[in-house]
Amino acid sequence: MENDHLAPLKELLARLWQAHGREAPIDGLFLTSVTAPTGPIHAVYRPSLCVVVQGAKTSMLGDRAYRYDVGKCLIASMEVPIRAEITRATPDRPYMAFSLALDPATISDLLLELDGIDDAPAGAALAVHALGPELADPLCRLLALCERPRDITILAPLIRREITWLLLNGPMGPALRQIGLAGSHMARIGRALACIRESFADQLNVRQLADLAGMSPATFHRHFKAVTAMTPVQYQKQLRLQEARRLLLSDNADVARIGYAIGYESPSQFSREYRRLFGSPPGQDGQEIRRVLTPQVDV
Repeated sequence: MENDHLAPLKELLARLWQAHGREAPIDGLFLTSVTAPTGPIHAVYRPSLCVVVQGAKTSMLGDRAYRYDVGKCLIASMEVPIRAEITRATPDRPYMAFSLALDPATISDLLLELDGIDDAPAGAALAVHALGPELADPLCRLLALCERPRDITILAPLIRREITWLLLNGPMGPALRQIGLAGSHMARIGRALACIRESFADQLNVRQLADLAGMSPATFHRHFKAVTAMTPVQYQKQLRLQEARRLLLSDNADVARIGYAIGYESPSQFSREYRRLFGSPPGQDGQEIRRVLTPQVDV
């Protein structure tokens, strides 16, 4: 039967969710179970593999939609802000998924065992593919270690290395290979992304970012948009506004002060752009999220 290889993963995930909730005993492994479709979820995806074993989800990177459901996996090769919605989930058949962080150092190490790697043009930071039995097997073995904590320290690194090797040699391999090459287009864009994240409240200087990436401004802009589906200014704005929303969780949050803290010089511009992204002005949205405190689902 189609997707038979997912049955053990689904059974394991259900047990682990009951035992541990979102945070599994293995570093970088996060679980999700949601019983109803959600509204927009704003989050930052880090290099990771997300596997859906029940239900469906759509993640938006800029204006690009990535839809994945049972038997599909999404891979994030760069750190990017997204907007997502769980589109299929019920109490009887909840959305069930897990994500596993990917280690760039392990990718770089395993690249030494591969031949013929070229510096291809930078591709999109997200990709969706079917999850085959060859990858489902080590993923199942990794999740099973959560029920044998004594074995995690010794066996988890070996299985994670196996999973990374299979990803590098599978249909999702090209993007992962690029982030493991220090001089690749994607790795150079990654350095620019890290610079924006570390100083997102500062004024953006695209020429300096292009110099950091070792590209002309025009080439940098083209590769940046290929990876993120955004311009550098749009990327920075997403990071600023997501940080503002986090700061608004505080009971004594001051909207104007938060706007200045994340780099806005005009409170009206901050409120206008915040409302455009989240649907409500910051003060009203802050009150609502403090009232509801709905956890953000990032897998």
